[in-house]
Amino acid sequence: MSSSRWVINASPLILLGKIRRLDLLESLAPGLVVPQSVIGEVEAGATSDAGAYAALSWARAHAVTDLVLPISVANWDLGAGESQVIANCLAVPSVAVLDDGEARACAQWQALPLIGTLGIILRARKTGLIPVARPLVEEIAAAGSFLSRALIESALAQVGE
Repeated sequence: MSSSRWVINASPLILLGKIRRLDLLESLAPGLVVPQSVIGEVEAGATSDAGAYAALSWARAHAVTDLVLPISVANWDLGAGESQVIANCLAVPSVAVLDDGEARACAQWQALPLIGTLGIILRARKTGLIPVARPLVEEIAAAGSFLSRALIESALAQVGE
């Protein structure tokens, strides 16, 4: 995953905002981009969701204008934010930061490098940014991430936890 920038969707931003670990993005990604559609999704939740509120000013600092969707993305009928993440990654080689299963499938079909919130935490552990991953993984699960217990345990085993 050697791309020089990451394009981030709302779910990872909100989850990392909820657990107060947006700093991991700054530490792990050489460049960060948030499509305007993603900012709109984060803004929509900011009045009722502490994670979205925490992520909002951070996201605005990394904003880019939405692109015209390529047919190869539009045909997937994803949400506006997910579609823009993928469109941006296709326009400028980038890592797609997505949690949604259908959006991840589209990104994989487009042969894009991909990471999700769980992967960010695991990478932070592998690079020594955090001493253990389990507490943060448990926090994102409690904060609303749709991770199965089997996936959590398998992922943590990859970092020796």
